[in-house]
Amino acid sequence: MSVLVMKFGGTSVATLDRIHRAAKRVAVEVAKGHEVIVIVSAMAGKTNELVGWVNETSPMYDAREYDAVTSSGENVTAGLMALRLQEMDIPARSWQGWQVPVQTTSAHGAARIEDIPPENIRAKFAEGMKVAVVAGFQGVSPEGRITTLGRGGSDTTAVAFAAAFDAVRCDIYTDVDGVYTTDPRICEKARKLDRIAFEEMLELASLGAKVLQTRSVELAMRYKVKLRVLSSFEEQSDDAGTLVCDEEDIMESNVVAGVAYSRDEAKMTLISVADRPGIASAIFGALADASVNVDMIVQNISEEGRTDMTFSCPNDQVMRAEKAVEAARERGDIRFNDLVTDTGVAKVSVVGIGMRSHTGVAADMFKALAAEGINIKVITTSEIKISVLIDRKYMELAVQALHDAFGLDKAA
Repeated sequence: MSVLVMKFGGTSVATLDRIHRAAKRVAVEVAKGHEVIVIVSAMAGKTNELVGWVNETSPMYDAREYDAVTSSGENVTAGLMALRLQEMDIPARSWQGWQVPVQTTSAHGAARIEDIPPENIRAKFAEGMKVAVVAGFQGVSPEGRITTLGRGGSDTTAVAFAAAFDAVRCDIYTDVDGVYTTDPRICEKARKLDRIAFEEMLELASLGAKVLQTRSVELAMRYKVKLRVLSSFEEQSDDAGTLVCDEEDIMESNVVAGVAYSRDEAKMTLISVADRPGIASAIFGALADASVNVDMIVQNISEEGRTDMTFSCPNDQVMRAEKAVEAARERGDIRFNDLVTDTGVAKVSVVGIGMRSHTGVAADMFKALAAEGINIKVITTSEIKISVLIDRKYMELAVQALHDAFGLDKAA
């Protein structure tokens, strides 16, 4: 039989009624002849509650016990889903990460999946089980301890199972009905995409789109897992949602697939840095050691042996970044005259595989922003992406202007 993976996020299993609704969707796929692996998240809000309990109990907590506590929400959902399916006369049982086993690294709180041996679940399918309900977000370390995969980890769990079991597809059920050209809350003209390429989805996810976790898209692209994003709250048809697939599986697409944004960005500039070999390594090595997630980097033209170095990072990492570069200066690793921080910026990006074969995308983007009087502070590009930093107060206007400029409300 073919295996289908279905993942239900926290809002999709937030109450017993919603678990029942999700179970009905599973029953439809079982009736089609699939052996189904259901990956479940904790009920909406439960993980935050558990994290709060840990922090209140032990602010300097043991990461191993943090994982033991925060992984328990998925265990509850998995058990309740299995019970509901059994009440519907569907042979089902729940599985925790260690029972599968989902083998991970020992990096508690941010573990990575290393292997999912399929033998245990396949054996139960052979004995008549129709649905394996697996607790997402969790695994087991080589030392036998429970681990968690980081926020959004259930998406990664689902894709990893689809790869391990050579599933026909991995359906991600969430509170939106697919992937849109941009955030519909900002741009009312946003259009749901029928299909999007892995690379485009990966860029959109990394740039701020919240539909799928970045690591899950990376896995799907590597193992060619077809992903479908659907709503848990709407009636479904065979072509519902958005299919994330290979570029070759898309007949025609717009040059630009979507506009992404990240609201909470900061721009930091080291003024008058000594321009010498190894200076970039010294600066960004110090930031990396402090776990600062640097994104956009721009170096000015050197004059008289001095240059300015500008980079962006999340707003909540500014203090960490400032301490890291000041410590590097005190050690004598780097020399600069001043550090200027701007926490009032946002990043807006256009993404599309069509950029590879079409010219003028950057010119059109900059023209659209200029027409709205929006000044660009920093620009970075890749093969299928152009990102700019702008004043945060213009972010929504920029998203709307770029959506219109590239005609994203119209299908290719």
